[in-house]
Amino acid sequence: MPTPPTPPERRLGALLRGHRRSAGLTLQELADAAGVTSRAISRLELGHSRRPHRRTLEALSGALGLPAPAHAELLAAADHGEHEPLPLPGALEDFTGREAELARIAELARIAGLAGAPHGGVVLVCGAPGLGKTALAVRAADALAERFPDGRYFVDLRGVDDAPPAAAEVLGALLRALGVPPADVPADPAEAGGHYRALLRRRRVLVVLDNAAGEAQVRPLLPGDGASMALVTSRRALSGLEGVHRIALGVLPAAEAGLLLARLLGGARAASEQAALDELVALCGGLPLALRIAGNRLASRPGWRVAELVERLGGPERLNRLTAGSLQVAGPLLVSYRQLSAPARRLLRRLALVPGPDFGTELARLVAAFPADAAGGAEEAVEDALDELVELGLLQPAAGVRYRFHDLIRFFAGDRLQREEPDGPVEAARERMHEWLLDAAIAAGRWFEPDWGRAPAEPVPMVALDTAEDARRWLQAELPNWFGALRSAARQGRHRRVVDVAEAMHWFSDQLLWWPHWLEVYERSAAAARELGDPGLALTHLNYHAWAVNTIGRRPAEAIELGRRALRMAEEIGDVREQGWAWTYIGYAAITTGDGALMLEAGRAAAERFGTVEYWDGYVSGLSVIAYGLRRLGRAEEALAVLRGIVDAPAVSRTLAGPILAHTRRRCGEIEAELGRWPEAAASLAAAAPYFRASGQRAVEAGTRALLARALAELGRAEEAAAERARSEELHAQGAG
Repeated sequence: MPTPPTPPERRLGALLRGHRRSAGLTLQELADAAGVTSRAISRLELGHSRRPHRRTLEALSGALGLPAPAHAELLAAADHGEHEPLPLPGALEDFTGREAELARIAELARIAGLAGAPHGGVVLVCGAPGLGKTALAVRAADALAERFPDGRYFVDLRGVDDAPPAAAEVLGALLRALGVPPADVPADPAEAGGHYRALLRRRRVLVVLDNAAGEAQVRPLLPGDGASMALVTSRRALSGLEGVHRIALGVLPAAEAGLLLARLLGGARAASEQAALDELVALCGGLPLALRIAGNRLASRPGWRVAELVERLGGPERLNRLTAGSLQVAGPLLVSYRQLSAPARRLLRRLALVPGPDFGTELARLVAAFPADAAGGAEEAVEDALDELVELGLLQPAAGVRYRFHDLIRFFAGDRLQREEPDGPVEAARERMHEWLLDAAIAAGRWFEPDWGRAPAEPVPMVALDTAEDARRWLQAELPNWFGALRSAARQGRHRRVVDVAEAMHWFSDQLLWWPHWLEVYERSAAAARELGDPGLALTHLNYHAWAVNTIGRRPAEAIELGRRALRMAEEIGDVREQGWAWTYIGYAAITTGDGALMLEAGRAAAERFGTVEYWDGYVSGLSVIAYGLRRLGRAEEALAVLRGIVDAPAVSRTLAGPILAHTRRRCGEIEAELGRWPEAAASLAAAAPYFRASGQRAVEAGTRALLARALAELGRAEEAAAERARSEELHAQGAG
C-alpha cells in the first residue's frame, strides 16, 4: 500500500525543525535571531500555520544561514494551498460556561440574518490575554452553522506578531477561499475590498477574524450590507470601529471555573478535594488559560493532590509556575506588554506598587512620576498610558474613574518591575505614594472628630476634602490602599505615623463597623504607642484596642481584660478621663456577653468619672451602658428614663457630638417600641434617622427606618410608613445590611 504524501504544511514544519536543530538553536534563540516570535515558529513547526508570510520565511532562512538550494526548498514548501478554504479550528470539547456571551452572539446573528437588514453584523470579543476569546468565537461559529450555509471562515490575523499581515493580504486569502481564482483576485486593495463585500452581500457567510491587531487591519475585512457576519477577537477594544457590538470578556465566575477544572480532572477526583479545588479556582482568578494550565498539570500527574498544586501556587512565583508544556500565562502577557508604548510599560510596572485591588488616577500619577515636560504634561501622559493599558486589556475599568488589575496581571507587572527597574527609583515611588495616602487619610479622618470636623488647613494635593462627604467617599474608596500604607509604616517602625493615622480614624471607625481590619489598625497603634514611651498615648490606644477586640473581633472576654489593664494604667497615672473610657469599653464588652450586672457597674463607674471632668460625650456613653444593663435585666422603664434624661435635658444634649445624640435617640425609640409607646417611638426614631443619612451610616439608617415604618403603621399613618419601609429596603439593596 503506497505511503500517503506528507501534507505541505507538515513538510514545511519538518524542514524548518530540521534546519533549526542542525544549527543547534532553540526556538527562542531562533526567534531572537530572526525577529519572529517563538510562538509563530512553534506553529510553523507543528504545521498549525497554513500560510506563513514570505517575509517571515525570509527572516528565518537568513537567521539559519541557509544556502540557496535549502532556502528555495523552504519557500517552495510554503507555496501551497492557494485554493484551500479557511476552516474553523476544532472546538474545545471541554469548553465551559460563557452562556450569556454565546446567547448574545446568537441573537446578533439572528438580527444580521433578517431580510432587509441594513448592514451585516459585526461582533467584537475583546479582553485581556488568556480569557478564551478564540475558544468562544470558535464555539459560537460552530453553533451558528445553520445560519450561515454559505460558509464559515477563520483567519488568524496574528495581531500580536511583530509584523501582522496587512488587510490586503488577508483579503486575497478570503477571496480565494470564497472561490475567486488566484488570477482574478484584484491587486488593488480597494477593488479587492469591493469585490469581497459584493460576494458577501449575495451570501450568508460568517467570517471569524481572530486576534486582530487594530482598526486599520480589520476595517477592510468587515462585511457591508447583507446577511453575512464578522466575529472579531482582539486584545484591544478597537475603539475606532463604529457600528460594532462589543462583548468585553471577563473572567469566569467561580462556579463555571470550578466546573472547567472538574472536567479537566474528572468528576470523582474533583469531588474528593472540593475545598482545595475552590482554592485553586481563586488562585487562578477565573482566568481560563490559568485554569486550563492548572487542570492539565494535575491531569498529567495523577499522583498529585490538588492541595499540592495549591501550595505551589500560593507564593510570589505563582505566575511562573502556571505552565504546562507549551502553555503558559506569562507568555501571552509578555507579548501584550511589548506592544505597549514605553510610558505605558513603565506605568504598568509601577502600578504593581499599589497596595489595594483598585486605584484612581492620583495613585497612577504618584507612582508613574512622569516628568512635568512630558508631551501634553505629566497628568495627560498618565491618562494616555491608562487608556492604552485598558485598550489592550491589561487594566480593567472599575467603579468611578478607577482601575483594577487581574491578580495574575498584577504578578506579571511586579515581575517586570523587579527585572527592569533599579531599587532606588522604585522605593522612592512607593514612599511617595504611601506618604500621600497617609496624609490624606489623616486629613479625611479628622472630619469626623467632634473637636475638629473641618477641611485640612493645608490641602492634600490631588484630592478634595472640602466636606465630610468628600472625606467619607475618599476613605472608603481608598480603604485598602491607605491601610496598606499604614501596614508598611508599621513594618518600618514609624510609630508616630501609625498612631496619628489610627487617632484620626477613631470616630470614623464607628461608621464602618463591617470592616474587619479595624482590629489590626488598633492592635498596631497600641503597639506603636507603647514603643513611643508616652504613657498617656499608650493608655489611649490600649483603650481603642479593647474596643476593636470586642466590636470587630467579637472577643468580649479578651476585651474586658484589656479594659481592666487600661483601667489600672489610668489609675496609676491619674488620668480620670481614660479611666472613664476603660470602664466604657468594659461595659461594651459586657453588653456582648449579656452580663447585665457588669454593664451596670461599668456604666455607673464610667459616668461618675466622666462627670467629674465634665466630659459630656463620655458621660452619655456611660449612661448608655447603664441603660443597656437595665434593659438586659428586664427593667426597660428605668432604661428609658436614663436615656430620656439625656435627650430631654437641653443643657446636656446641646453639648453632645452628633453621633452620640443620634444613637441615644435611636435607643430611646427601640425601647419605646418595645413598650408599645408608638408616638414616642416614632418621634425618637424620626429625629435620629437624618443624622445617620447625613453621615452615611446606611446599615444603622436602614434599621432605624424599618422600625420607624412599624411605628408609623401602628399609628395608622400608612402612607408615611410605606415611604420609610421603601427607604429601608432601598438601603438594604445598596448593601447596607
